[in-house]
Amino acid sequence: MVFVLVAVAVLALLVLVHRYVWRRLIGDTTEPGGLARRAGTGAAFVLPLLSVGALVSGRTGFPFVVQQVLAWPGYLWLAALLYLTLALLVGEAVRPVLRRVLAHRAGSAEPAGGSAGTTERAAVAVSGTHPAGGVRTDAAGAPATPAATGTAAAPEAKEAPEVTEAPEVTETPDLTGTAEATRTPEATGTPEATGAAETPASAKAVDPSRRLFVARAVGGAAALAGLGTVGYGTYGVLRGPRVKRVTVPLAGLPRSAHGFRIAVVSDIHLGPVLGRAHTRRIVDTINATGSDLVAVVGDLVDGSVADLGSAAEPLAGLEARHGSYFVTGNHEYFSGAAQWVDHVRELGLHPLENARVEIGGFDLAGVNDIAGESEGQGPDFARALGDRDRSRASVLLAHQPVVIDDAVEYGVGLQLSGHTHGGQLWPGNLVAELANPTVAGLERYGDTQLYVSRGAGAWGPPVRVGAPSDITVVELASRQA
Repeated sequence: MVFVLVAVAVLALLVLVHRYVWRRLIGDTTEPGGLARRAGTGAAFVLPLLSVGALVSGRTGFPFVVQQVLAWPGYLWLAALLYLTLALLVGEAVRPVLRRVLAHRAGSAEPAGGSAGTTERAAVAVSGTHPAGGVRTDAAGAPATPAATGTAAAPEAKEAPEVTEAPEVTETPDLTGTAEATRTPEATGTPEATGAAETPASAKAVDPSRRLFVARAVGGAAALAGLGTVGYGTYGVLRGPRVKRVTVPLAGLPRSAHGFRIAVVSDIHLGPVLGRAHTRRIVDTINATGSDLVAVVGDLVDGSVADLGSAAEPLAGLEARHGSYFVTGNHEYFSGAAQWVDHVRELGLHPLENARVEIGGFDLAGVNDIAGESEGQGPDFARALGDRDRSRASVLLAHQPVVIDDAVEYGVGLQLSGHTHGGQLWPGNLVAELANPTVAGLERYGDTQLYVSRGAGAWGPPVRVGAPSDITVVELASRQA
């Protein structure tokens, strides 16, 4: 029941976000019925369907080729939706400022005499008398009637011929102008009938084009920022991880093991997007470091051995003096963990399933991921560490940082983990911080140090923003040295 409620809430949120993005990028910037409007509306329906298909195809057993077809557009759209939404929300603060700037410029461009002329016309319309003292006349040159002027007529007014024989008044160009200028306000229905209403009416006539300009400017800037961010983040993933180096002093490490280098790689996430070429880049990068040992710390794959076994084959080319070791991550348990453990063993890696080996003056241990508890194959610290000599230095491989408390309890000197991706997509790091003691980097918990790699791949969208992928060379330092 809880799962259904969460699914409905997520679906509703996606609908609302898509509606908002469509409104700002399409509805506000295109003409109704136009080609751009139709194309944008079609994309607003198709892209979310591709995203849903990409998310569920692997779990529902779709053929792998179908997963690959859906993955690229579906996952990339999820990343694009995130950054388009963030950019448009920033644009909401820009819109009113831009409108005020444009309105101010439009007001500054109005002729200096415009307002005075409007005031003068308003006075003529209301009183029927020109400010200079003339009498307003009709189109034939006759004086305006009392109804037009709004003044009371005396009974004797029709017997006063001298009033109607004032040619100098009717010949005054400023008073009569065209025939339209001498009509009564009631007859013309022009702005003069309502006083000085001409300026607001003109301003309203400009508003639609001004709003359209603002919508297109803000929408265009948001699209450029959002899609540009996604493009750069995709390039970072496809380029491959960069090497980081960190030195960790380790209690109990003998002088002979000083400078021992462990290449830590996690979260490779082979799947419908990242395949054999991605593995090849990672292997080449690790081999170039000349490390003494390679630690693959979980989430190697997002799929079955049948679909991705060939994509993992370059791992057989890993080179390290003390070999390469592997522990499971949560995604292995979504993909057939037992089969993958057997497959990586065939490729020359040594799985550490709640086990320990002695290497170069320290103990190297590994525990299964906590996702294995659903299969009765969860982490067993007692089995991996319970009977060891605690005076020896120790390094633990554990996919998720959250098991750090168990590592402290069993006297581990250094835990190497992954899982978090460093947040992968900003502001995902803020969410990752809520669920993990450390999101990335080296921190100390009591006498135990924890190093968390950001990972070498990406889950879902092949995009990283604010959390570049890495392979970390951890160099152990002896305190005796």
